[in-house]
Amino acid sequence: MVLRRQELLLKLLCLSLVVGSVLADEKKKPSITYDGRSLIINGRRELVFSGSIHYPRSTPQQWPQLIEKAKQGGLNAIETYVFWNAHEPVEGQLNFNGNYDLVKFIKLVQDAGLWAIVRLGPFVQGEWNHGGLPYWLREVHNITFRTDNEPFKHYMKKYTEMIIDLLKKENLFASQGGPIIVAQIENEYNNIQMAFKSEGASYVQWAAKMAVAMDVGVPWVMCKQWDAPDPVINACNGRNCGDTFTGPNKPYKPSVWTENWTAQYRVFGDPPSQRTAEDLAYAVARWFSVNGTLVNYYMYHGGTNFGRNAASFVQTRYYDEAPLDEYGMMKEPKWGHLRDLHTALRLCRKPLLFGEPTRQTIGSRLEAIVYRVPESSDLCAAFLRNNDTKRDKNAKFNGQKYYIPRRSISILPDCKNVVLNTAQVVSQHNNRDFIPSDEFQKNNKEWKMWREPIVKVNDADFKFHSCLEHYNMTKDTTDYLWYSTNLYLDDEDLPLKKTRQVIKVFSLGHAVHVFVNDRYIGSEQGDKIEKSFSFKTAVELKQGVNDISLLAMTVGLPDSGALLERKIAGIHQVRIQGLNTGTLDLSLNDWGHKVGLEGEKLRVYTQGGSHRVDWSAASGNVALVWYKRYFDAPSGDEPVALNMGGMGKGMVWVNGKSIGRYWVSFLSPLGKPSQSEYHIPREFLKPTENLLVVLEESGGNPEEIQLLAVSRDKICSVISDNYPASVNNWKRHEDDIHPIEENAKPSAVLECPDDKVIQSIEFASYGNAGGLCGNYTMGTCNSPGVQSVVEKACLGQTSCTIQVRSDAFGSDNCPSDVTKTLTVQAKCGSK
Repeated sequence: MVLRRQELLLKLLCLSLVVGSVLADEKKKPSITYDGRSLIINGRRELVFSGSIHYPRSTPQQWPQLIEKAKQGGLNAIETYVFWNAHEPVEGQLNFNGNYDLVKFIKLVQDAGLWAIVRLGPFVQGEWNHGGLPYWLREVHNITFRTDNEPFKHYMKKYTEMIIDLLKKENLFASQGGPIIVAQIENEYNNIQMAFKSEGASYVQWAAKMAVAMDVGVPWVMCKQWDAPDPVINACNGRNCGDTFTGPNKPYKPSVWTENWTAQYRVFGDPPSQRTAEDLAYAVARWFSVNGTLVNYYMYHGGTNFGRNAASFVQTRYYDEAPLDEYGMMKEPKWGHLRDLHTALRLCRKPLLFGEPTRQTIGSRLEAIVYRVPESSDLCAAFLRNNDTKRDKNAKFNGQKYYIPRRSISILPDCKNVVLNTAQVVSQHNNRDFIPSDEFQKNNKEWKMWREPIVKVNDADFKFHSCLEHYNMTKDTTDYLWYSTNLYLDDEDLPLKKTRQVIKVFSLGHAVHVFVNDRYIGSEQGDKIEKSFSFKTAVELKQGVNDISLLAMTVGLPDSGALLERKIAGIHQVRIQGLNTGTLDLSLNDWGHKVGLEGEKLRVYTQGGSHRVDWSAASGNVALVWYKRYFDAPSGDEPVALNMGGMGKGMVWVNGKSIGRYWVSFLSPLGKPSQSEYHIPREFLKPTENLLVVLEESGGNPEEIQLLAVSRDKICSVISDNYPASVNNWKRHEDDIHPIEENAKPSAVLECPDDKVIQSIEFASYGNAGGLCGNYTMGTCNSPGVQSVVEKACLGQTSCTIQVRSDAFGSDNCPSDVTKTLTVQAKCGSK
């Protein structure tokens, strides 16, 4: 009996240990929740600084460096869309290889110690072809995209489950110990919801319920969806969400900014687009000063739209003005100024996440927002805002005077000391250079050419008594569709006088090249806003049979708008004017159609395919021609690009891999191409004998193509007397903010990339110099000793620091009312 009691007690003890262990494991289990203040990750409130890096817009070899540079820039999360049409281009045929390897990308984010935000869509827009939706989805019977439509919901749910299962299988959600802390379903649906009326509202409810049922253990968001159903968080997109966001739709949801646009994507025909580091920093500081706790920079790395992945008219270079440019190099001062901003905001972490905010007016268009933790008099952070866009101002706050430049925010993590002002950039600047490769021009590797056959009606694959719609014919397998017909004319049709006729072609987009009797007579195109256009030109027709061949093109599929599945393109009417019989409408002729180009089908851009045609010596200014040559990779490891300035429109392949569409003949209103340089990832190259193939549509001179090495070896610093010292001079110890060095001065810090050293000081001034990095000019006053001081501190060094102190540079001839500025430009090079 005693033995049985002992056995029972032992069993109960074992059971209690098991239960205790289970409960302990439950407590240790990762969890991601939220409240009205922030995301709560493993029981800890967090400030999240995220940046968009789209894995298909770079290569797997680039991913680790991009992620590491993002981390060095103060980010703790990486965001990406998931691109359905990249992963399932053909229904049931999945592709997660190469730069579509989503799992590998997320694991690299985890290896770097960062969180991940995954925006599943399935509609992503993102200036990506068809908004990320596969073309085959258009052909599903009775489908209407993004509404309460059963066929669409069926495929959307199937796709979402497929991606979620893939990520769950690899334990990539934070609830499984992985890096993914947030997922997104749908994208900016409020933009089109009204088009679907009640079915739009019911679709939003369905999409949220469907996503939440996936049980991923992390919060879901819907951006630009003010009525996002619980528990989904509604998020903001835009440039200035601190001022435009109406707030979470429930008090227990945090303020989330899923897209802070770091510049503006550009389309062919656009002029340059910029967003300054100061403006971007102001917007972020403003966001966190009004209870924001998550910001995502869209984009943090711009990347390249390889192949045919860009949406309608979107250029190949994507968000080049991001903190990491197209080539993955740090664009300064944007990268560095945001890094410093993140450091300053982290110093404010406890007050921001646990304090109560108050506002007070401290002058005309001046405001102080103060976060103070009630239980502690020491935990206090303040944001002093000058909202005047024209005047710098002085303000009094907490008994002290503060200088606040126009449209800027000063951050005081202890409500006393300014550690950063958004308008005062203390990080370095740099300038990007494209350096032609002498070897490319001198190695005597000749250009060869092969003419693409012009398709006539008897060559066509399909005939119909009108011009058929472009998308339906090509099914997103190619940009190109031939329309061809012929016209018989006798003496009575043609005027007795030798006059020319006029051909008019009407198209719904995007571009067309026109050939009459095998002769190229011109081209025309629409644009991003108005895709439809007409082509009109004089042409000499002959007695007998006249062949008319039209090569119609799309430049990416549309990526936005309601009823995306019903968008159309292509030729719809052709007329001949100037005949004796009047205007002749050819629209109801028998029209031949042929999908794609012969060179595409033969894959002449590959090593094997290039041997399937007979190449001849190249000549320039020929329409619809393929060019090829071989070249050796430039020495070093700097990024590589092609300058296509001497060409017109077409596509480029290197060793069989497409680096995207070029269109340098489409000039901006400034009279220049939107993009002249086209990125070749180093991973695409071999040391020697690289095959370069160019499809030129409208005529250009391949001899003018240049191979370029890309660098940011020109570094600069512009620091004024009244700037604060570096934010890195401050640190928090428990509840105390204090300087590492008392009475620290503002300093110019110069650092070369890639372990290079400073080889020369190209400009140095302590006075009132003007200009920008790469093009400084002396002002009206200057200290003559500054050049020698800077050279002594910097030459031969990988990095150097020069304090901004009048006594360090000798006497100057500046008036007392001039705010003196140390301006330095240095050139980096190999050791």
